[in-house]
Amino acid sequence: MQRRSVTKALGAGLALSALGSGAERMRAVMITEPGGLHLDMYFAALAAATEIESVAVCDAGGGSEALARRILGPKLSGFHRDLRPMLAKEKPLLAAISMEGVTSPPVIDAALDAGCHVLAEKPACVRLEDFERLAAKARARNRYLVLALANRVDPVMIEARRLLRDGEIGKVYGVEVRFVADQTRLTQPAYHKSWRAQKARAAGGHLMWLGIHWLDLAAFVTGSPVQSVAAFTANVGGQPLDVEDSAAVAMRFANGTLGTLTSGYYLDKGYDSELKVWGANGWLLIQKHRDVPLQWYSNGRMHRLDSTVKPSGDVYAGFLRGVARACLGLQPPPLTTDESVAALKTVFACYRAAESGRSERVV
Repeated sequence: MQRRSVTKALGAGLALSALGSGAERMRAVMITEPGGLHLDMYFAALAAATEIESVAVCDAGGGSEALARRILGPKLSGFHRDLRPMLAKEKPLLAAISMEGVTSPPVIDAALDAGCHVLAEKPACVRLEDFERLAAKARARNRYLVLALANRVDPVMIEARRLLRDGEIGKVYGVEVRFVADQTRLTQPAYHKSWRAQKARAAGGHLMWLGIHWLDLAAFVTGSPVQSVAAFTANVGGQPLDVEDSAAVAMRFANGTLGTLTSGYYLDKGYDSELKVWGANGWLLIQKHRDVPLQWYSNGRMHRLDSTVKPSGDVYAGFLRGVARACLGLQPPPLTTDESVAALKTVFACYRAAESGRSERVV
């Protein structure tokens, strides 16, 4: 069995190389609210990004102040309760936003009006048309509006994309995707009251919160967007939620490839994932949560990654830094505005298909 390094795969604009001492830096803001998620990872990523000289935080509820002060330390330029005065005072180039789906659009709008590029935690909306309108504004103002689909900067995903692009397994025939998480969280009364358990505030359940990552990764590694879907969604666990805990999706990609996705809360703890691509000359298998994260079979021979290469456990740090560098014109963004729209369009098409019982077009 041969082994291969991913060193070359970390180029082409996705590598997050160190900057020189004279590099340009910028101001950033973190905008959140009670119930904002992944704040520890956002604060840590903002603190670590050398391209960011200062970070102001806006949280109308004030609950994140202690965490922000502890993690950001001297990089914290101020803690605010009012959004627009903060934007006017700080004049940031980048706004990172972690809020409920239903409350995100007007805040994204205000950040774009203030001249910011925006990194938004998913779902960033509960209606697709709201995000599409904001994306159009971002394009018109030459700004990025990027969803936090951070797994794109994982070295394993980058290497898988390179292998497929280079024809390692030949023409792609089919794609199988699975991402499952713990059912345990859904049994907690606090979760039942949270915004992610309510369709009016979150737009959907597992598919919108976790499955969206793997729908995007399927398009990313194959280099082809999803064109149409058929889907079923359900609450198989019977917890008092009005969002799905289980989804099954069939996909047709723009290049004619067919694929499937299983997306659900099934485990007692942790995660399990698989993205398998079948080709004319073999297959490629990504198992991010297993001991061998990437292996492939090509022309009668087995291969796997160099044993020193591991999946990134903290993709938010790399992803946010990639967005920051893109804001400064130093590299392309790890995810574009159009790709962010496409990811949401795919999920909303799945929900339409589940309701209608018919396949639905994405693009």
